[in-house]
Amino acid sequence: MKPITVLFSFVFAASLAAAPKGQLTYETPAAAAKDPDFAIQGEYTGKGMDGEGKQSKLGLQIVALGEGTFQATAFGGGLPGAGWDGDTKWVYSGKRKGEDKASFASDQSPISLHYLKGKVIAAKGDQKVGAFEKVTRKSPTLGAEAPKGAKVLFGGKDNGTLDQLKITDDGLMKEGAITKDKFQSFKLHVEFRLPFKPTARGQARGNSGLYLQRRYELQVLDSFGIEMTPAKNDCGCLYKQKFPDVNACFPPLNWQTYDVEFTAAKFNTEGQKTTSARITARLNGIVIHDDYALKSKTGAGRPEGAEAGPIWFQNHSNPVRYRNVWIVEQ
Repeated sequence: MKPITVLFSFVFAASLAAAPKGQLTYETPAAAAKDPDFAIQGEYTGKGMDGEGKQSKLGLQIVALGEGTFQATAFGGGLPGAGWDGDTKWVYSGKRKGEDKASFASDQSPISLHYLKGKVIAAKGDQKVGAFEKVTRKSPTLGAEAPKGAKVLFGGKDNGTLDQLKITDDGLMKEGAITKDKFQSFKLHVEFRLPFKPTARGQARGNSGLYLQRRYELQVLDSFGIEMTPAKNDCGCLYKQKFPDVNACFPPLNWQTYDVEFTAAKFNTEGQKTTSARITARLNGIVIHDDYALKSKTGAGRPEGAEAGPIWFQNHSNPVRYRNVWIVEQ
């Protein structure tokens, strides 16, 4: 991280603490609203005073860790994918006080953060030096209609395109479905919603996966506001193979989008790969993989081959929900 002198110019080396006993799982916003931590978690934008007395734009992400505890990260320039310079950030720990207050602090700085009813104030002693307001970002492709020539894989009911399909009472697709058809190159649009599991950690925090040709996995996981792990298995990762260019994951229980352009690998008559599969992927409208050449299949994916393959919405025993899924073959 480059040294700068804007608001919160310190690094608090915090990591996700061990999860409290038991795991809370909220499948809908209405259910999560009963947990006061849910109202505090989320994204905020604002400004703070730099070393020259000028205002500097900042973004803030607050992640609920259960039992009134939080991790927060401030980003220089704005939120990830929306102004952040990709380098400057500061990490905090926080604790809720009562139902609608929380404070964030570090042993390394006199600057403190104070949440109250949807707003965050930054203070140095009794002096207010910055402020944030909560925002809710939406993907620019959310609700995108299937274009002419597209095949709708799921639009709220069983249309015969999926095996192992399970549908909720409110018309959402549960994880675990797989396409009956197999595909080579395509464009794919998927909308998904992750559960709110504040006491869970890592791969238990709302896990599924979008498998292209049943070979290459784009991870589906609640990785909102976290540092990507060395294992390359967080949301947006090409599983175990490549990090996303930016952590574009929105807070859980917000609808999110994957828009994928996939070009199938090519093989000669002897079965040798001559051209790698390539992928351009956008998470919530933000490019996270730009024409990347896949080295091989990922994780539990099936071996690479010349034959077409299905799209699989992995079941990992988490209540991940899907809607508005369509594909255009190339």
